[in-house]
Amino acid sequence: MPAEPTWRPTHSNPLFILAMDHRESFGATLFQVKDGHPTPQQEEQMRQAKGLIYSALAGVRSELKAGRAAVLVDERYGQAVIDRARRDGTVLAVPVEASGHEWFTLEWGDRWLEHVEAVKPDYAKVLVRDNPALDPDTRSAQLHLLAQVCTGLDGIGIPLIYELLVPATDEQKRSVGNDPDRYDRDVRPELTTRVIADNQAAGIYPALWKLEGFDTQDAASGVAQQARSGHRPADIILLGRDAPVERLDHWIDVAAGADAFVGFAIGRSIWEDVIAAYVSSTIDDETAKSRIAEIYLHFVHRWTTDTGY
Repeated sequence: MPAEPTWRPTHSNPLFILAMDHRESFGATLFQVKDGHPTPQQEEQMRQAKGLIYSALAGVRSELKAGRAAVLVDERYGQAVIDRARRDGTVLAVPVEASGHEWFTLEWGDRWLEHVEAVKPDYAKVLVRDNPALDPDTRSAQLHLLAQVCTGLDGIGIPLIYELLVPATDEQKRSVGNDPDRYDRDVRPELTTRVIADNQAAGIYPALWKLEGFDTQDAASGVAQQARSGHRPADIILLGRDAPVERLDHWIDVAAGADAFVGFAIGRSIWEDVIAAYVSSTIDDETAKSRIAEIYLHFVHRWTTDTGY
């Protein structure tokens, strides 16, 4: 049987995820971790930072007038956050992919499902990079592995969030004059639709697609139509992609006009600069939590204002 969440987000009752499942990039960017091998001190600093980010979220959950607050966090540096979220009743999502790989790789190898069963999250998440122009044999192998993940999660009743990034190939970059904004606007939407269709054909049906934002309503609606097709229609949440606030505001404005979009999962755009300042001791704990909460609520209020809820 397909896995279903006990609570399902909707356009008017959305899911607002504060994402902090970053591992390799978290260490390298903010804590000077070399070659993916943190020292015990760096590990403890990362755990403390993730705890601080969650404290900011926990402090403003009651201010949401619609929808539910959620956290996406990893076991490696965020086990204490997982424990707190479970006690608090915060919607919890955990990643199952290994960090820092070009192609989808399971974090815990053959034991990945045991980890999900032990945590009992509301959602499991995969991060996938795909593009129809990439090597067909490698794509096929990736789709086969993802189908196995879907089947495993269905078996234990945990719904899947599928985070999809569609990086441009060199040829696609040249086709738009190496302009990333043109790629986002003119090329990526159609590629995203094709990748979703390829996953559906392989038997991969997540509960939620976690997608990069779209610049036009037509693009968002076209991708949403594909996501909602097939025998297990899925909704969409917007990912942050470390975009500046102005870009994310526009993506939220567009998403607010498409009923299939049911929230967001934003991470580094909310906390990265704040944590950098915190690590360098230019701000204290309370200031850091206040700033993270303020930025998170900005995006929440943008969504609720745009949708009129």
